[in-house]
Amino acid sequence: MSESIKTDEKSTAIASYVLQAGPPSDTNTPSSKEQSQQPLSKNALKKLAKNKGKDKKEKPQWGDGSNKKKKKETTTSTSTTTTTKNPQTYTFVNKTPKGGKKDIQSEPMAEAYYPSAVEAAWQDWWEKQGFYTCDPKDAMGKNPDEDKFVMVIPPPNVTGSLHLGHALTAAVEDTLTRWHRMCGHATLYVPGTDHAGIATQSVVEKMLMKETGQTRHDLGREKFVEKIWEWKNEYGGKITNQLRCLGSSVDWSRERFTMDQMCNKAVVEAFNQLHEKGLLYRDMRLGNWSCALKSAISDIEVDYIELEGRTFLEVKSHKGNPRDKNGKYEFGVLTSFAYAVENSDERLVVATTRLETMLGDTGVAIHPDDERYKHLHGKYVVHPFNGRRIPIITDSALVDMSFGTGAVKITPAHDPNDYECGKRHNLEFITVLTPDGAINHNGSQFEGMMRYDARIAVEDALKEKGLYVGKEPNKMRLGVCSRSGDILEPMITPQWYVNCDSMAKRAVDAVRNGELKILPQEHEKTWYYWLENIRDWCVSRQLWWGHQIPAWFASKKTETGVDKNDMSNNHRWVVARCEEEALARAKEVLQCSEEEISLERDEDVLDTWFSSGLFPFSVMGWPDNTEDMKAFYPTSLLETGLDILFFWVARMVMMGLQLTDQLPFHTVYLHAMVRDKDGRKMSKSLGNVIDPLEVINGCTLESLLQKLEAGNLPAKEVEKCKKDQTADFPDGIPECGSDALRFGLLAYTVQGRDVNLDIKRVVGYRNFCNKLWNATRFALEYVSDFNPTITLLDDLMGSGKMALRDKFIVSRLMAAIEAVNENFKAYKFGDAQQASYTFWMDELCNLYLELIKPVVYDKSEANVDARWAAQATLWLCLETGLRLLHPMIPFVTEELWQRLPGRGTLGNDEKESIMISKYPQCNEAYKNTAAEQGMEVIKKIIGSCRSLRASYQITNKTLTKFYIKTTSEAEVIRAQIDDIKTLGKASDVKINVDEASLPKSVGIDVLDDQTTVLMDIKGLVDFSVEIQKLEKNLSKTMPALENLATKMSAPGYEEKVDEELKRANTEKMEGLQKKVADIKAAIANFEKLALLESN
Repeated sequence: MSESIKTDEKSTAIASYVLQAGPPSDTNTPSSKEQSQQPLSKNALKKLAKNKGKDKKEKPQWGDGSNKKKKKETTTSTSTTTTTKNPQTYTFVNKTPKGGKKDIQSEPMAEAYYPSAVEAAWQDWWEKQGFYTCDPKDAMGKNPDEDKFVMVIPPPNVTGSLHLGHALTAAVEDTLTRWHRMCGHATLYVPGTDHAGIATQSVVEKMLMKETGQTRHDLGREKFVEKIWEWKNEYGGKITNQLRCLGSSVDWSRERFTMDQMCNKAVVEAFNQLHEKGLLYRDMRLGNWSCALKSAISDIEVDYIELEGRTFLEVKSHKGNPRDKNGKYEFGVLTSFAYAVENSDERLVVATTRLETMLGDTGVAIHPDDERYKHLHGKYVVHPFNGRRIPIITDSALVDMSFGTGAVKITPAHDPNDYECGKRHNLEFITVLTPDGAINHNGSQFEGMMRYDARIAVEDALKEKGLYVGKEPNKMRLGVCSRSGDILEPMITPQWYVNCDSMAKRAVDAVRNGELKILPQEHEKTWYYWLENIRDWCVSRQLWWGHQIPAWFASKKTETGVDKNDMSNNHRWVVARCEEEALARAKEVLQCSEEEISLERDEDVLDTWFSSGLFPFSVMGWPDNTEDMKAFYPTSLLETGLDILFFWVARMVMMGLQLTDQLPFHTVYLHAMVRDKDGRKMSKSLGNVIDPLEVINGCTLESLLQKLEAGNLPAKEVEKCKKDQTADFPDGIPECGSDALRFGLLAYTVQGRDVNLDIKRVVGYRNFCNKLWNATRFALEYVSDFNPTITLLDDLMGSGKMALRDKFIVSRLMAAIEAVNENFKAYKFGDAQQASYTFWMDELCNLYLELIKPVVYDKSEANVDARWAAQATLWLCLETGLRLLHPMIPFVTEELWQRLPGRGTLGNDEKESIMISKYPQCNEAYKNTAAEQGMEVIKKIIGSCRSLRASYQITNKTLTKFYIKTTSEAEVIRAQIDDIKTLGKASDVKINVDEASLPKSVGIDVLDDQTTVLMDIKGLVDFSVEIQKLEKNLSKTMPALENLATKMSAPGYEEKVDEELKRANTEKMEGLQKKVADIKAAIANFEKLALLESN
């Protein structure tokens, strides 16, 4: 019901004492919540729900009887649903052949909305019909801003499954795709999955160990990679199934996997081109090393933990600290120890937060101006465990004389600042860790210990030597691998790097000059910050799964001991597109024959983001100038979560500009991060990840809890998560369907804000689909004998037969169309969703359907024109309204659209599916401000009539007489008296009668300074009973008022009670005083009315 017609019993209770000649009542007045759940009249709802409680022997089943003999071609699926209102189990059997069109005309429309039944078969049919594909010829030469829409899906990791954050991405992207397709644009939405190097290798390694007890090294690289491909082919299809269930209209014929042949060709070409341009190079540098992954990672894959002081943390790669009851290791302390100065009794005290790194110390730095240490310039200290002479150097850039002792230990191979200092002073770079984080051969007696066990052992050894000084809490920032959770180590390793400076500048300039739009604009600051402070990108990873780096180390077969990691041999690394090309280049480098050359390919693979950065053009066939590349590149839009703005989006822009000399898209739309209802990031470790299929198909509490038990959470966390999920979903998650999930997620979208997603609210949008189904089913009864035409809208608007209600709803339809289109253009999906929801629920179902009920039921000759106009208007609103909703909720709109009368009779241009029919466009000529303003007046009057009836507890079957006084709206009201009678439950409505003709006993509602509504209540109200109710209410209210007054007048109240409580008490007092005054006024009014009626 529209807001002006809704009756809220509490607001009525306050207002009606003053404005009406009678009291409100707490009974027989539907709450706003109840009204929102009952958009139709009670009679209509009863009619719809006639058989709801009865056992149904036959469930809705759709199938083509002509295919009964072709059993082998028929795919049969079943879905079981238990509804809240009807606890019986409903089982749907889909008998439609896979790819066949659902035969819904031969079956009666189900009496209730069942998502599994409604959503069955459509996706397969849409795909088979080729509705998702786009011919390059149709897109060639079209403007990507206006006539063409191309988008690639952010490829999810092949290892996992989609969660609700991905579902939001899918809902937004598919809504845009379907909208553009229906707008007549050449539309392509390309799907794909990412090979997810680290994640996939980790999953398969764990599986291999669990099933066979083998490591990847036991198998060898080739066999292990074969195992991963087997795993991918067996388990990697879950995501595509989820996307299909979500209704994503991607072109499956163009589906890509970032490790497939087409993408691999692009990766090899990109690597070569970047190397040929001098942007890609190999170097020995200090970088982030994950001991758990045994691989380098890039700077942006580092998370940080802020430690306020001494903190104990679990380290999964270690057996556990024997000195801590929980096996945790100490962090966040500054440990001081002394170095003995060579040939002296003097000691030089230094401090570190990573004591084990002292095993690799190759210098101690002091400030050149520090008077305390000038006598030590040029001297040495001696390492306590290996006797190494360590030079004392002076460095004003590194040393702060006022901090600590003013002496700083230097470990160039394990600290970024020390690394730069070591280069300045030509210090030795000694690595003391193995790839898995154990102390190596440079660690003296500590060799073989894991790094944090060595930390404890070094402290003990220093104490034994009398060199340990002490430790104190210290704030620090701990780098953690975002992939593995492992505490990172700065390590010097040979890696491949991309110089991003020039590419980053082009990407920044593209946004500054408006060529590339980032929405919401507030994220431009992040874009500038990252790209203007960019570092060279480490693109190599020490993994086996991924794109193997197309580089070979060349040596002569007769040579021995040539170290490929020695930077003096870096020229021997040849980058090529294939081994044959590498051999030819090696021949030039080594100046010998091909027969003399030995090539060894780099075992490392490329960072996953390298191949993902090529995705917008690699999927089109780049580097080849394919038809798809010419027709669909550059793409139109990149839609994704704001959390990967730099990880992925910036790299696509940089690589697109560098390799194709074009922006890969002209707009970036970043949707909000999806968090749980408590604002926490959705994470497996928190146990709050919900699979979209659990919402679409429904899920029992038991299965939710079993999923937690099967995960990797600690036992305590499992119990906590179980408790949370039991509280949130005591009965599990009911089956909602894809449409409800999509519509609910779109409702949450607010640009630039995180989405705190309450699944219960999403579940509530199943009710919208249910209302849509029931209202359309009910409305179809009104147009069952109506025959639409191709030119129906123009015929109707020029017919001269339309009532104000008809003009009003067409005008509101045009407004809704305009709002939805404009909001889609502006990426305001929540506003588009709300505009369509408001039109359907408040204006079409709750108002117009009710208004035309007596019109369409009246089949008299005198009513022919009015009935035709009402039917035509309703059919147009249903058909157009379904097309309006389709991009957001594709399944139920297709189902209902196919059921409209006249389907298949509307000429050669009629489309066979709603998804390829024309999207509604606003016709300004059909907007009618006067009709809308007039209807607003009528709605207010109807609301007033209902409010008056509720105030006096008038039952629905009893009609009442109304009198309306108005100074400006008489003609509008007079023209709509029948509508007021219909929804106001009126036996008669009189306008501006003289005072003498008004009854003495009336209920009054003053709408505004121009209009007043009066209701004749003579004989309808037992005044004595109403007075008794009010006196009882007053007797309960007075003690509360008196108690509060006593409390507020008590000695010390003003001085001792805090301001917030005093303010609350004052507001409560004012409310109680008003309530008492209203009740007393109502009693006096009833007494007056009783006296009038008795006379």
